[in-house]
Amino acid sequence: MQPTRLARAFLTFLALPLLARAADFPAPKSLGDTASYGRGVQRTMRLLAESTPEHRHTVRVLFYGQSITEQGWWKIVADDLRARFPSANLVIENRALGGFASQMLVRTAETDLYPFQPDLLIFHVYGAHDKYEDIIRRTRERTCAEILMQTDHVVKPADLTEETDPAKVPIQSGKWDAFMNHNWLPSLARKYGAELCDQRAIWKQYLGDHALEPKALLRDAVHLNAHGEFLMAECVKAYLRRDASFDPAPVEAWVKTLVVGKDARFENGKLRVEFEGNRVDVVCKAGSAAPAAVTIDGRKPSEFPELYGFTRALPKPGGKWPPIAPIGSEKPLLIEDWTMEVHRDSATEKLFTFTLTGSKTGADGEGRSDARFVSKSGRIAITPEDWNVEFALSVLAGLKPVPESFTVKWSVEPHFVDEFISPGVKDAAIETTVTLAQGLTNTKHTLEIAGGAETVAALRVYRPALTAGDPPQNFRTQTSAP
Repeated sequence: MQPTRLARAFLTFLALPLLARAADFPAPKSLGDTASYGRGVQRTMRLLAESTPEHRHTVRVLFYGQSITEQGWWKIVADDLRARFPSANLVIENRALGGFASQMLVRTAETDLYPFQPDLLIFHVYGAHDKYEDIIRRTRERTCAEILMQTDHVVKPADLTEETDPAKVPIQSGKWDAFMNHNWLPSLARKYGAELCDQRAIWKQYLGDHALEPKALLRDAVHLNAHGEFLMAECVKAYLRRDASFDPAPVEAWVKTLVVGKDARFENGKLRVEFEGNRVDVVCKAGSAAPAAVTIDGRKPSEFPELYGFTRALPKPGGKWPPIAPIGSEKPLLIEDWTMEVHRDSATEKLFTFTLTGSKTGADGEGRSDARFVSKSGRIAITPEDWNVEFALSVLAGLKPVPESFTVKWSVEPHFVDEFISPGVKDAAIETTVTLAQGLTNTKHTLEIAGGAETVAALRVYRPALTAGDPPQNFRTQTSAP
């Protein structure tokens, strides 16, 4: 689906009044071969299923996508997980951006997806197929998340009789929906070891079983009404099932816990561990200790430029859609807030000029949206392709015309600590963790903690399945230890 078409549908969706939710809808007569569902999410489901009141596993779930993902079905799924696994410590967020197709979401994923470090990503987006793959691949390179990809739901009668043989719908066929749902998405799921929720097949079966037209589950050309939200939730819930016969899940080999006293030891007040991965956490135990210096490969974590990240750039006036994404840098960052004052050029409507100021850096230069910009300090770099003002402010946020001037703000946040200080264990049933470093190159490292023996119970190391530059066939789907 083209971004402009989806944006129009999204705006129509926003303009519609909320529909009253029916108390009940006919349950699906069949959800397909459910015995095969869930293979790609078994670490998540194991953590949930094995949670007890005495040991409540923390599980982070992220819903990401466009306006379809923003709809109420995700809350139904979240509530179902909380009801089925009341002892789990579930952290669930939805960071979807309505109207942002894959070619735009691939940019915002830099601030929204990878830094969140989900245990489970539930994902759906329309748009360019190659950018869709970029998001999935980078999730495999930067996180240890299990991935549940959703196929598209049915929106028109022609979908019911589409070709489903992947060999007959290559990209050259011109049958875009059939290509994406029956060729491209299944191939990506296999290629990257993701779970594919084939809700399109369930949707077709449901419509046939209940003699319904596609529009019966829609509130416009694409968005769901309450009945559609119910069915989408049923589809996703069916895949979130625990099945020990699928064990061990591949992700189990990517996340390792090193218990102090067993797998690692303090010697002369120092804990020194060699590990392979891009993230390392401390699992804390009750007690208190003086701050402990942290080094990785002989350097403070703050000396690694890759351990700093930007937040989403938000405009005022405006909404949640960033007019600039992503934001880059050429020099090491400081932890600070950034403010950009933007003015529309009086002669050229789609050209913008700006000045940039950092809360620590100070005034850091001025530029134009049609030219590559590198700030005086080198801490901010923006290309013309990173600008998306009209779509973010006018089309989606509804500011017509784009304001003559507006402000964009973002921050630099640390994904590290130079000193480990336990925050204290407030609930013995829930692990208290401190991330020492997140975003390292996914290679071998040496960690040293000088002190803190009284409060360090274990280290948890995350080693994503892929490293940037790996060919896809090197994707580790096996469960052998790293």
